Amino acid sequence: MNEKLKCIVIDDEPIGKELIVDFVKTIPFLDLQASYEDSMEALAYLQSNEVDIIFSDIQMPKINGIELIRSLSKQPSIIFITAHRDFALEGFEDGVVDYLVKPVAYNRFLKAVNRAKERIQSAAVSFKTETPKPEESSKASVDRIFIKVNGKLVKVILSDILYVEALGDYLKIVTDTESFTTLATLKSMEDLLVPPMFFRVQRSFIVKLTSIKSVSGNVIELNNGKAITIASSKKDEMFNLLGI
Repeated sequence: MNEKLKCIVIDDEPIGKELIVDFVKTIPFLDLQASYEDSMEALAYLQSNEVDIIFSDIQMPKINGIELIRSLSKQPSIIFITAHRDFALEGFEDGVVDYLVKPVAYNRFLKAVNRAKERIQSAAVSFKTETPKPEESSKASVDRIFIKVNGKLVKVILSDILYVEALGDYLKIVTDTESFTTLATLKSMEDLLVPPMFFRVQRSFIVKLTSIKSVSGNVIELNNGKAITIASSKKDEMFNLLGI
């Protein structure tokens, strides 16, 4: 990956924001697109512009950092920077790359940035897509992927996938007959596994809708017996896709 990584900085404290902006400007592979003290202005920017990394405070007026990230349809790599240590666990549960506590030391910032870069690069190389010939399909642009497993590229037919589960920096991809673990992000798969065939039922799972055997409350059971909790905010959309 030779291209610079686009990033923005969000912090309602001017001093904290400018410190991170200065740090970003010292990293050759980072390209600062914008910086904001108002989280709503940052959200408006992110809704119409794509970035690779977001550096964000958490405790902010109007909308906090966690709420801002959760409102995005596609999430880039997130590095939270805050004075509140008690947010760390929730941040990591949301798939945040790193969590830095103020005052941020430069060496700790650099470690977080390198981790984000590594994660972005691994997502870019872990999947190779194969496009069907025009006569084979007029609708689908990709019908299979090659994932890196134990140093080998393994072909997976997308329609064979039952579900995908995020496991930290890895993904578990389960098909009708096999299961694979590969270094990648759930976002990289979400761009390929789209409705109406697939649906992200919560922050850690994407499922094939035709593999759903039953729904009980906020839990779905798949044909292979796997039980998965549905996020409350996703339930109505999933029911619409299922025709319920």
